[in-house]
Amino acid sequence: MSARPDEALTRWLLRPTARAAELAAAHETIVDVAVALLIAVASVAGLAIQARLGHADTIVFCVLLCAPLPFRGRSRSLCFTLVAGVALAQWLTSTPQIADVSVLVALYWLALDGPPAAIIAAGIVAEAGAVMAAARWSPTDVIKYWIGLSALGVASAVLGVSIRERRALLATMRERAARLEFERDQEGRLGAAAERARIAREMHDIVSHNLTVMIGLADGASYALQSSPETAGSAMQRVSATGRQALSEMRRLLGVLREDPSAEPFEPQPGLDRLDELLARVEAAGVPVSIEIEGDPHELSGGVQLAVFRVAQEALTNTLKHAGRPATARLALRITGGRVDLVVIDVAPVAPGAPGAPGAPVAPGPGGRGLHGMRERATAYGGTLEAGPLPDGGWRVHLSVAADVDAAVR
Repeated sequence: MSARPDEALTRWLLRPTARAAELAAAHETIVDVAVALLIAVASVAGLAIQARLGHADTIVFCVLLCAPLPFRGRSRSLCFTLVAGVALAQWLTSTPQIADVSVLVALYWLALDGPPAAIIAAGIVAEAGAVMAAARWSPTDVIKYWIGLSALGVASAVLGVSIRERRALLATMRERAARLEFERDQEGRLGAAAERARIAREMHDIVSHNLTVMIGLADGASYALQSSPETAGSAMQRVSATGRQALSEMRRLLGVLREDPSAEPFEPQPGLDRLDELLARVEAAGVPVSIEIEGDPHELSGGVQLAVFRVAQEALTNTLKHAGRPATARLALRITGGRVDLVVIDVAPVAPGAPGAPGAPVAPGPGGRGLHGMRERATAYGGTLEAGPLPDGGWRVHLSVAADVDAAVR
């Protein structure tokens, strides 16, 4: 299953940023030391250009201003406090240099990951330092000097807060991408599970019904082989035809698993127009079936027709399996008042041990796969299914579903 467009865009945006963030987080101390060394080298170079390397205080303050930076990983607030304290001592006893950039770097780091209260306090300290530095080191142009220093401090804080918000946004996008991927996989798993359940129901209905009919026909052929070879031959022909039909239905059903669905056209799912064919197969297996229809089955949707057909097929299959002989079955289909009611009743001496037989064990739960599948079909169309033995012998199955699929969904 391909990724959604919004999910693919999110991953594309996250990939380079996530890699850079992971690299910096994995080597945070190395990055901090590198930044401190870079500032120190730049400051020493500036002092050399200004011919101030001979002043011991400038070298000392260059080292002291850069030294707290590698401790950023332990505490950003402590790092800024130490740098600000050194800068205050420098303001009292020495002259400015490039190493004063450490104040801006510490402020940026604090704005990047520090608590809001600490960021506000650091901003106030930085602004006070800008005023003090302008007043002492540029007495002839205080306003211009102060504006420049304030702009650098504000830029550092704003940059840190902006990247902080962007990281939060990226974290949200990353979480959303993971959630989208999980939902996509979950939808795939649910779809696969639903398809497996549908195929299992269809396979049960096809195999169980057709094998039951074939067994009944084969038993009848073996009984009539000596006395009526023609009847036996006709029964075996029906066995062959039933087997071919079952094989064809299984191929059609399993065809949905092929990678190339256009390799062979699929046949439509059976509808109520095939009820006569179903009853003919049951009667050929030795159980006469009468049918009564009220209403027009062709007005029903394909899904409702399939559900009614499969329930009728399963009920008649159970008759062939469990009902004693001689047995008869009666099928009544009524389509009235927006409902579809199917009643299948068989009348016969129940085979010993079969469901509903005297003394037979009662199966726990809602029944076997056949009854479970019938109930699932009924529930899918907003209906109910009742199945159980009759007081005077026999078995009754009653399916009631909504004739309108939309109404069932509502």
